[in-house]
Amino acid sequence: MKNLFKICFLFAIVAISSCKEAYNPVVTANNSNLLVVEGIINSGVDSTIIKLSRTVIIANKTVLNPETGATLVVESDANETFPLKEDLKKGTYFALALNLNSAKKYRLKISTSKGVIYLSDYVEVKTSPVIDEVNYEVKSDGLQVNLNTHDATNKSIYYRWEYKETWIFHAKFISTLEWDGNSIVPRKIGIHECWGNENSSKIVLGTTSKLTQDVIFKSPITFIPSTSEKLSDTYSILVKQYTLTKEAYEFWQNLKKSTESLGSIFDAQPSQLTGNIHNADNQQEPVIGYISVGTVEQKRIFVSKDKFPNFRMVYPYECMEPSIATIKSPGDAKQYFGDFTSIPIENAPTGVYASSRQCADCTVRGTNKRPAFWQ
Repeated sequence: MKNLFKICFLFAIVAISSCKEAYNPVVTANNSNLLVVEGIINSGVDSTIIKLSRTVIIANKTVLNPETGATLVVESDANETFPLKEDLKKGTYFALALNLNSAKKYRLKISTSKGVIYLSDYVEVKTSPVIDEVNYEVKSDGLQVNLNTHDATNKSIYYRWEYKETWIFHAKFISTLEWDGNSIVPRKIGIHECWGNENSSKIVLGTTSKLTQDVIFKSPITFIPSTSEKLSDTYSILVKQYTLTKEAYEFWQNLKKSTESLGSIFDAQPSQLTGNIHNADNQQEPVIGYISVGTVEQKRIFVSKDKFPNFRMVYPYECMEPSIATIKSPGDAKQYFGDFTSIPIENAPTGVYASSRQCADCTVRGTNKRPAFWQ
């Protein structure tokens, strides 16, 4: 999960708003500054990435509160140790391919800069089967992405998926000119076509515990509405698959229910989320997160817009037709474009056509650098 802290924050909000009677909670520091642990211990050839942060009270305007300066070590039940390093990105810790022994159990040890030690429970290594297929169905109102996988040994049973979407999109208008700080000149780098990215924000789970065979068929991963800009050109999705223990599955299932299923008194009500990470000296301190150990399988697909010719994208901004900016001197150009909120589009009889940046510059919402994996 890209940001477990956001989910837990949402959980707190929904838990309050789902009550039938209005309730004005007293904001205290008792539930702030809790440790949040995100990531898994990757037992294979991929890197292990763990993110540490602290919760903040709702009244605090701080969005992210990374836990920096900690020491992280993966420990085996045979007293082996595998240290992680802190990345340049604050609160992120990593280790390259660990290649762990699947016959052993492992845990994560966290030593904060203040000397507080947190330990996860020892857990077994779960090896994910390969993803057989990521496919899609074109429906009248959008695109449904599904996944197929299976485990011939019938040992996986519990699954979790994450995904990252990437898509081509275009600005409403094409700008062939730019303000370079001194004058209006021909644009050197195009800002009409860009790539957008978005990580999964919902918890996606699946299980075969009630089936006779460990086969996942057409498990829904995500749905993209037909009006979404994601489907305006070429769309791609990278799906990652994790195999879980029963205990880990129950943790994610409870978190999913608490954050996505609330809405009335008839829905599942919030419950205490119990992970497998603990303060070594204070078992009563809540710690948010669950550490699993295992391999990760992934698969990417591309879908071009000719697969759904009847879909009609709705541009995310209301864009007026470009207006004429009368330019008689360099001072006029600076007045129009000096703050970079408007940009020149093309030459006009008495100046240049201009538009708002959000309607003519795709880099406002994405990148114009082609991803290395793009077909």
